[in-house]
Amino acid sequence: MGFKDFIFKKSLWVFHFGGASCNNCDIEILDCLTPRHDLERFGIKLVGSIRHADVLLVNGSINKKDKDRLERLYQQAPKPILVVAIGACGCSGGIFSDSLFFAGPVNRIIPVDAYIPGCPPKPEAIIAGIVKLANAKKGRKKQNEKVL
Repeated sequence: MGFKDFIFKKSLWVFHFGGASCNNCDIEILDCLTPRHDLERFGIKLVGSIRHADVLLVNGSINKKDKDRLERLYQQAPKPILVVAIGACGCSGGIFSDSLFFAGPVNRIIPVDAYIPGCPPKPEAIIAGIVKLANAKKGRKKQNEKVL
């Protein structure tokens, strides 16, 4: 088991990137951190720097200005990093997909590991998506370990 595999096994540190959005997804993500939903009970913690993150949460429509920032953040992130697109705008562009400034959904800019649709998705859906992704990552590693 490598060092990064060990990190995914224990706890996930999450960095939040908000694109151009209506901020409903931002509110729901922050609601995950409140004592009611208590994201930290799963060992998931919001961090202020992409250099410390294991998971990159991306919500909102990605416009041309945000595209460069998102690409730069992804390049600065320690690899491997899990990318989660949140909300209709993050998954497909939502109502902003026909906009002149729309640069594309997140998966056309950086590779995405999981999608959490909804406008906005509920905190329970966000938590379930992240936990399922973390468990899938652990399961994938276990399968690889069996093969070796």
